[in-house]
Amino acid sequence: MRKDFLWGGAVAAHQVEGAWDVGGKGPNVSDMMTAGNVNTKRIITETILPDAYYPNHEAIDFYHHYKEDIALFKEMGFKCFRTSISWARIFPHGDEEEPNEEGLKFYDDLFDELLANDIKPIITLSHFEMPYGIVKDYGGWRNRQFITFFTRFAKVCFERYHTKVKYWMTFNEINNQANYKSEGSVFTNSGIIFREDEDKEEVVYQASHYELVASAIAVKIAHEIDPSLQVGCMMAMTPIYPYSCNPDDMLKAVGANHKRFWYLDVQTRGYYPGYMKTFFKRKHFRLDITEEDIAALKEGCVDYIGFSYYMSFVTKGDGDEYLDYDESRDLCKNPYLQATKWGWPIDPKGLRYTLNYLYDRYQLPMFIVENGFGANDVLENNTVHDNDRIDYLSAHIQEMKKACDIDGVDLIGYTVWGCIDCVSFSTGEMKKRYGMIYVDKNNDGSGSLKRYKKDSFYWYQKVIKTNGEEV
Repeated sequence: MRKDFLWGGAVAAHQVEGAWDVGGKGPNVSDMMTAGNVNTKRIITETILPDAYYPNHEAIDFYHHYKEDIALFKEMGFKCFRTSISWARIFPHGDEEEPNEEGLKFYDDLFDELLANDIKPIITLSHFEMPYGIVKDYGGWRNRQFITFFTRFAKVCFERYHTKVKYWMTFNEINNQANYKSEGSVFTNSGIIFREDEDKEEVVYQASHYELVASAIAVKIAHEIDPSLQVGCMMAMTPIYPYSCNPDDMLKAVGANHKRFWYLDVQTRGYYPGYMKTFFKRKHFRLDITEEDIAALKEGCVDYIGFSYYMSFVTKGDGDEYLDYDESRDLCKNPYLQATKWGWPIDPKGLRYTLNYLYDRYQLPMFIVENGFGANDVLENNTVHDNDRIDYLSAHIQEMKKACDIDGVDLIGYTVWGCIDCVSFSTGEMKKRYGMIYVDKNNDGSGSLKRYKKDSFYWYQKVIKTNGEEV
């Protein structure tokens, strides 16, 4: 492990900040989602319904508690802290010409507090927080005008914070919408609600293209403002294994990984890979891709690869010569792995595989910006005995170390997802907890918001202090 390795934790603004209508902030896409659970999907509402519960509206009120929370991060030994700038806090409706100064001032104060505690901010620009106003008025990223809206936002952030923030990422888990049948992911990624008469798949690829162009333009803007800035992409890395060494299974896995990770090829290399060009042609997609777009992609390649890692997937061959992959249909159970209570496969060695796969393919520095364990923690005597979380994280960190020390990959840092309990993105629950700091809040919104240290707090403190030697 490098001596300057960045150990820390990660959250997203919409899952912790709360204060959804404070300080001039407008509603964002996550503010329009009701609570759900493991058996019930979150509902996207067009307006705020008076009898519905929206867990992101208060979240854990990090907006008013951030000094207290940063003090706990400092005590744990954090070298960095990843969060996002809520786009709707800076541009409340999304299409304003001038930003909201009160929103900008909040992040000035937040970053100053982190730096005063020797914690580097790691910042995502768009983490499921695009202003709902432009989503409703312009139809989300199906509309080319969103490139202008996003790059204006990005430029304001780079100009304001470039002396305080070195590491940036453009779009969080941009590739999750590859599973276009997951309408919740498409809405939060791209602000799209599908119409009955349209080809959903084509719409998602068009939106993805506009996002990739916007990301590339943002990278170029950042480098022009301050050449020292490091701007990365952010992928949801779920490596897709072949079920067996049957050549059909092997080829199906190739096609599956192409469909899920082609975004990386574009953001790191600056052009569309041949397999996607032939796919678009075969599907008769008429995508709006201009010569100016192609030039922008070449000029805005990312500096590093940020990614989340929670699990791996498995797929089987089905005789399809085109290797088309449908995530809602083509996954199968891995008989060699156990799973969490939420059904997520536990695969620590998959993290080492992922690091090698990415470094072999792209030869760029990498940053693990999410890795975590969701569980139904129980507070007893002002603490939580979360040995399952410690075991999970320990196993993943050990595999990460092997990738660095044995395989020689270039890794910048590691941030545990949900280092403090936050609203679950997938279900909107507080019950599905990831943090090493317990927040007294329940699924129905009740609770004191008091913070408590879990056993994992002290375990991670030791991991950081020893630079990963004691896990």
